[in-house]
Amino acid sequence: MTDTRLIHTVGVGAIEWLWAHRDGFRLEPDVDPEIGFLERFKPVGELALICKVLFREGVAGSRQAQLARQLLDHAWRETLDGGTMLVRGQRTEPISPIPFEVYLPFKELGYSQPDVERAVVLNHRLDSWIAFETTPTRRLGLSSFQRRYGLTPRPPEADLVGTTWLARTPEPWSVEGHIAYDVTHTVFHLTDWGENPDGLPPVIADYLATWLPVWIDDWLDLERWDLLGELLVVDACLPRPTLDERAWQAFAAAQQPDGAMPAIRTMPEGTPDEVFDIVYHPTLVAAFASVLATSRALSGLAHAS
Repeated sequence: MTDTRLIHTVGVGAIEWLWAHRDGFRLEPDVDPEIGFLERFKPVGELALICKVLFREGVAGSRQAQLARQLLDHAWRETLDGGTMLVRGQRTEPISPIPFEVYLPFKELGYSQPDVERAVVLNHRLDSWIAFETTPTRRLGLSSFQRRYGLTPRPPEADLVGTTWLARTPEPWSVEGHIAYDVTHTVFHLTDWGENPDGLPPVIADYLATWLPVWIDDWLDLERWDLLGELLVVDACLPRPTLDERAWQAFAAAQQPDGAMPAIRTMPEGTPDEVFDIVYHPTLVAAFASVLATSRALSGLAHAS
């Protein structure tokens, strides 16, 4: 099993980098309509989700927790203008679930925007909400978000699990990048982002216990750090995580001295905004993997691989 200090240090560095580059969490209100105003909301929602996990698990140091709260306050106040930009986004694309997805973790952490909440309740009643075309994994996520919000999921989560790739436990060698990301997010949704490992049906948990170590080895060899980080999160979501030592040591070694995590192999080149857009996600994932794996290791639920 990996040294817990190494795992924890990855998260500390990641939060430091995210705070230092907080202005990268920006919107583009005047973007070309063909590109989509709501596309830039995704990083903000992911930031809120990961910070929520950090607070929930309670294993962060005092500075790490302080920076996470400051990041949230900055994103809510400066990027989202106190939630006003979410209202604008909902009015721009009335049926898009993105404002709802971004708002939920902020609401769970004590932030509030009444106009967004009214729009959520209204949209939830519309047939267009169910008709909105998306992948099975994201549909499962939307239903889980509705449950967490206090709404009746439409459709129910139980009706959606079997539609995902992972629930069918297909040939494990057929996994490629897009499928692997769907696998990770299916696990995130079923376990409420690692809060409830028992949310994984036993068949899925057994399938992952067998094949996840193989996938971790594959993406470690390819140096795809973003996806490897998500797979390390999946490991920490399992009833019996392994905290693979070889993978964690390589993952930590790939992290830059300033805390940034490259997506693939080495750090990209470009303007600060271009680099941020490539690196923010693997760095957020590094923080996510670190806090969840640290919590699992300290709780004594990990076992040697």
